[in-house]
Amino acid sequence: QVQLAESGGGSVQTGGSLRLSCPFPGYIDSTNCLGWYRQAPGKEREGVAVIEMYGTTRYSDSVKGRFTISQDNAKHTLFLQMDNVKPEDTAMYYCAADTVLCSRRWRSYAGPTRYWGQGTQVTVSS
Repeated sequence: QVQLAESGGGSVQTGGSLRLSCPFPGYIDSTNCLGWYRQAPGKEREGVAVIEMYGTTRYSDSVKGRFTISQDNAKHTLFLQMDNVKPEDTAMYYCAADTVLCSRRWRSYAGPTRYWGQGTQVTVSS
């Protein structure tokens, strides 16, 4: 498993915004998808959003319309723009890359991925 390094987490009030970043290796081929997962204390890991190398995006229902996943292929960086955040968005956020993220089971997938981040904490206060 190759380690990735997210940044951009922090504390924010309800309704505020945060932007998470995750540099990824330039040698990741286009058969992989990139994505964001999160895990809150006492809860299972859940998929937040994924993006294919050519731009198709998918979101969990809980963040659709509020979060935006994007990538800058020239800078090899994955982003998660979080707007109108809610206390239930509080969690450790991880970036990941693997071919399984391109499948229909990406949101509930709980196994290992080829690339996985160390996590960045997001805390939303009411």
